[in-house]
Amino acid sequence: MGYATSAVKIRGGRLHSPNGRMGGSNGGPVWPTGPYHDRVNTVFFLLQAARRDRPHWAPGEFESMVVHLVIGFAVAVGVFRLVPRVPWPRPLGWRFVAFHVIAAPAATALWLLVSLAIEPLVGGSPGGIDRATRFREMMVIGSFFYILIAGLSYSAHGARRAAQAEAIAAQTQLATLRSQLQPHFLFNALHTIVQLIHIEPRRAAEAAELVADLLRRTIEEQRDEVPLSEEWEFVSHYLSLEQIRFGDRLVVKADLPSDMQSERVPSFALQTLVENAVQHGAAPRVAPTEIAISGTRSNSEMVISVRNSGDRNAASANGNGTGTGLSRLRERLTVLYGGSATLMSRPISTGGYEAVLTVPRNRPDDA
Repeated sequence: MGYATSAVKIRGGRLHSPNGRMGGSNGGPVWPTGPYHDRVNTVFFLLQAARRDRPHWAPGEFESMVVHLVIGFAVAVGVFRLVPRVPWPRPLGWRFVAFHVIAAPAATALWLLVSLAIEPLVGGSPGGIDRATRFREMMVIGSFFYILIAGLSYSAHGARRAAQAEAIAAQTQLATLRSQLQPHFLFNALHTIVQLIHIEPRRAAEAAELVADLLRRTIEEQRDEVPLSEEWEFVSHYLSLEQIRFGDRLVVKADLPSDMQSERVPSFALQTLVENAVQHGAAPRVAPTEIAISGTRSNSEMVISVRNSGDRNAASANGNGTGTGLSRLRERLTVLYGGSATLMSRPISTGGYEAVLTVPRNRPDDA
């Protein structure tokens, strides 16, 4: 049983039915006979048609719609890719505006002309609407979409450039921090040699060879992250140098599991922690100082701890983390990992200090 026959009229692009129903005597929708733009704007009418058991399209209208969508998508992609080749000027210039004033109708005309040319090949039909009327009305719609797509393209391009600039700035900052850390380390190494020259010339010569090797590695290393195995090899050479200086006063114990050796750590990070422990733990004391280096890892993070023994009531600068090396390392961690990495330095109740470095195992580029 269908609905009773009702008269449907279009006023101002809207449908009006005396009985409030959409449909004729057979329950199907009644297609408006107004201008082409009235059909496009009658969204409720199209939704009503979509709810029927079968599609109700004017002959050739569905094919025409598909052609317009496919060609429009292709033109939109072209506009999205080509627009950034005309950079957004600062301040806004008349040439930029003139280019888009011309490009908007040109792109729209390309879309419509190609669509109109392909329509007859696939059986499309404008539904009795003359092409001049369609062309004139759709030029306005096409120009609007051009402005929208161009705006999105400039926004995406600007975001991409901002991300690239941020990455370059981060790399520059890392290089600066690394260059600031290296002189700090080398100064302390050379100071060790100076102290040994008048006391033990032979050991001073041995220390100079170690410093030369450390200097070479320091200059050649340009990576922000290195495997833990390489970092520990570098630290071992540094500790060999310091053991020449302190002798039996410096005792080193290391527990870095073999399955952690391939994990990546910030370059010179472990060296910074160990150097801090040596300079503020062993250097001020006459009694032997033990430096314990250990590492653990979980599924998400790796933890490296450097502990140095010391006098229980002695004040030391390495406990508050305000040293140059630790400050630079914290800045590097922020640039590399944001808030995912931490560096804590705290006193030990039995005497001495501990620095704990935590870095994430899962990097964005690992995904």
